Amino acid sequence: MTLRRIATLALFIAVAPLGAQQAAFHVSNYDLTIELPDTGKFIVGHADLTVIRRTRADTVVLDLLDLTVSRVTLGGVQAAFTQDAEHVRIFVGGARDDTLRVAVDYSGTAKDGLIIGTDSAGRWMAFADNWPNRARHWIPSIDHPSDKATVSWTVRAPFGRTVVANGALTRSEYRVANGPGAAPASSRKAETHWRESHPIPVYLFTIAVAPLTRFNLPNAACGFARDSTCVSQMVYTAPEQAASMPANFKYAPDIMDFFTHLVAPFPYEKLAHLQSSTRFGGMENASAIFYADGGFRKGGTSAGTIAHETAHQWFGDAVTEREWGHLWLSEGFATYFEELWTRHAFGDSAFKAEMSRTRAQILRDPVVAARPVIDSAQTDLMKLLDANSYQKGGWTLHMLRTLVGDSAFFRGIRDYYAAHVDKSALTDDLMRAVEARAGVKLGWFFDQWLRRPGFASLSTSWRYDATAHRVVLDVEQGSTFAPYRLTLSMNVTDASGTVRRVSVELPAEKSARVTLPLELAAPPRGIVFDPDVELLAEIHGK
Repeated sequence: MTLRRIATLALFIAVAPLGAQQAAFHVSNYDLTIELPDTGKFIVGHADLTVIRRTRADTVVLDLLDLTVSRVTLGGVQAAFTQDAEHVRIFVGGARDDTLRVAVDYSGTAKDGLIIGTDSAGRWMAFADNWPNRARHWIPSIDHPSDKATVSWTVRAPFGRTVVANGALTRSEYRVANGPGAAPASSRKAETHWRESHPIPVYLFTIAVAPLTRFNLPNAACGFARDSTCVSQMVYTAPEQAASMPANFKYAPDIMDFFTHLVAPFPYEKLAHLQSSTRFGGMENASAIFYADGGFRKGGTSAGTIAHETAHQWFGDAVTEREWGHLWLSEGFATYFEELWTRHAFGDSAFKAEMSRTRAQILRDPVVAARPVIDSAQTDLMKLLDANSYQKGGWTLHMLRTLVGDSAFFRGIRDYYAAHVDKSALTDDLMRAVEARAGVKLGWFFDQWLRRPGFASLSTSWRYDATAHRVVLDVEQGSTFAPYRLTLSMNVTDASGTVRRVSVELPAEKSARVTLPLELAAPPRGIVFDPDVELLAEIHGK
């Protein structure tokens, strides 16, 4: 997800942990039928759910707000249910380890989650906007990132609109709204069927219904789609934008090639990039990324945003954070892998400049100073979209890569992905995967960078010991945050002007004195600390 206008939203979204009753059930598949109006926001829905009972429990509890349930069936037989302001409860009886077929008919005015309105030209449109737990406003569901499912869509939409959803298009046809026989175009519905065959969290369920024009991008990552074919990508724009599609989508095939080779085959059936109505600059819906309308109209959809949202298809979508407090496993990964693509596309200088920019953001951010990256205590989910989840999460990956080396880092990332694709994960799952490849324990590293607030603050001074022909370095760590265990790299320019690279290990102590592992015949001309922008620290002194 790319942030846009978040600070202006008067919106509070509370954490919705799974209760014991909901955790006892898992929805493995949703068959969703949505009838959309020609005008207005009144929708009619039918949700056919495949529900697996994991433990002994007798009531399926589904999240649903705003809309009214008219009928529930269990295995095709009408079932009793109750509905309150937030949930539908269906008594199912029985024992554990069975599979249930639950169907829910419902209708009402869509107030959130499915955003229905008109575009700048006054044309009716609808876009799903479910993050973080807003699908419950229009889909009866277990609306939590830990509960991933496949999904099929049947969308009955006003004639003349393009419909795009998760997965692959399986069928489209026209239906006459008023029964058989001739009918004017205004009374027809286009019925479109899509199927996402890989499990995704409900917040990534999406449909787009709008006047959109499709442009196919060149095939990419041939041999690296999940079925070993090429990955199909396309861009959908408003009709009047067709002649000025943002130029940066020319990078989309290379972005796809880069990530498939770096991580794993692309996890979904296609990747669509859509001009949309969304509160975010970009939203990583699985296989159908939404971008803010303004970026298309101003030519401002950046290559970095495209890379960020594409990286989410692996991290956040295919491997999903199991609990909201571990959101950095989604946003931190997308942030850092966007930066890795920047290095690939534009070189080391651009990469270092980007890392310097994001480090500066972290060092001045009050949330970073006050809260940890893994923030299980935060009760407003929107407030997790901060510099901790994005920039500091990305920087933690950068420092981890520096610490263990490229080979162990990327092998560990691939192992983590392979073990959890189509499932969910927690931070310790990542730690164990990288530990196995690096052959070292990393609990201290994950604890100090992810489970406590802040960053390192170093004051340095050095002197030349003429007797030992060595440089002695003194480092003080500031008192704002507890001391960090660090590796500090530096470029030492000797008396002849030759630049020599050295690194020293600093203990998690307020004061440390170390002798540089470098013999010098004369005092050095100067020392530059952290020349490759590898340490999340403010460094003062000479």
